[in-house]
Amino acid sequence: MADRRGRRRLPHEVRVVLTAFLAALPAVLVAAVLLLTGDHSTRMRWTVTLVVTLPLALGLVLLFERVTRPWQTLANMLKALREGDYSLRARASGADALGLAYYEANLLGEMLRAQRLGAVEAEALLRSVMEEIDVAVFAFDERGRLVLVNRSGERLLDEPASRLLGRSADEVGLADAVREDRPRVSELAFPGGQGRWEMRLHPFRQDGRPHILLVAADVSTALREEELLAWQRLVRVVSHEINNSLTPIKSIAGSLQTILAREPREPDADEDLDHGLAIIAGRAEALSRFMSSYARLAKLPPPTIEDVDVARWVTRVAALETRLPVEVLGGPPAVLRADGDQLDQLLINLVRNAVEASIETGGGVRVYWMERDDHLLVFCEDEGVGLPLTANLFVPFFTTKRGGSGIGLVLCRQIAENHGGSVTLRNRDDMRGCVAIVQLPRVAPAMARRSALVGSSG
Repeated sequence: MADRRGRRRLPHEVRVVLTAFLAALPAVLVAAVLLLTGDHSTRMRWTVTLVVTLPLALGLVLLFERVTRPWQTLANMLKALREGDYSLRARASGADALGLAYYEANLLGEMLRAQRLGAVEAEALLRSVMEEIDVAVFAFDERGRLVLVNRSGERLLDEPASRLLGRSADEVGLADAVREDRPRVSELAFPGGQGRWEMRLHPFRQDGRPHILLVAADVSTALREEELLAWQRLVRVVSHEINNSLTPIKSIAGSLQTILAREPREPDADEDLDHGLAIIAGRAEALSRFMSSYARLAKLPPPTIEDVDVARWVTRVAALETRLPVEVLGGPPAVLRADGDQLDQLLINLVRNAVEASIETGGGVRVYWMERDDHLLVFCEDEGVGLPLTANLFVPFFTTKRGGSGIGLVLCRQIAENHGGSVTLRNRDDMRGCVAIVQLPRVAPAMARRSALVGSSG
């Protein structure tokens, strides 16, 4: 046995016996000196020597045994605990140090046995849940090999786990899903079924090694139900708007036919005809604007990503508003990877709403931005009357403004969500008015981006 410095050390039991021997050595030496210098016969000397040395040797052997056996017992017990055998118990007698060590070892065994039982029961429950849930679950190790699959995963890939485990993501047809860095819903075809699947990745570690958990949920039915509800809501809204225009058109058209059928024609017939036709044209124009607004909302193209300087973006949009000065309070230098035209459209709508609200009360409008965690927050504050209703703000074609289309905020939210962000509106806490908050993915400070480019080019 060696110590930390690499020097050889005697075993513990040998050192204990050697210590006992050294403690008895002075008495033995004194007895030997007296025996050798005294006037004693040879027989007497041998007799005394045997009487002294034999009990000493026997005592040292017994001491070695007494020291060794308890440590061997404790070592065997700890080895059994390490190997998962919690049945061994040490006989703890007395309140001495050895008895306390045995007692604590027994308590440790009981605690580990209870923890193992709980872990086994939890693992059994987890396995039962994994097998019964209607979601396919796959786990891949750091080499990309499949190490876990539940029953739904077997049905999805139409193969048993015994044939799937150990194969790569490419071999089981999940390579694209494993490479995705964010949740997505895609139309996918698997050997066990075809539909729309939501794929989610969750990294985790097992035994210190990185793993990837892939969860695949069939959302076809849920999406079909949501689509049906969306179509029903859309049909109700469109039917309502069309009926609002067609009903007066039909009524006025009937009245105009009656006027034209009269003989002789009344003196003010031409005036009535002009008035009726003007109403029909106005309602037709309103219906045309409504359908154009819907087409604009439904045909929003995917964003074209480019560098957008946040300060220039906000300042440019604020300068477009001429009815009321928009105060730009500014924020940290930042560059955003986004579609500049769509962001203009988003902020123009929010600023226009804020200005229209503030004009009614004679208040002002302020725009500023800040960085928070992994996002950029753009605030547009007004000093209007606030929001009386917030539940229907993002319902398509819902509007509280006369002549409004009801798609402005819906379009803003759609643009933000296409960029991985969001738009929220709430009443201000410090005073009367409303604040619109645009949250977009994290931006990089302009100086940091330039430094990174310089460093990479060098």
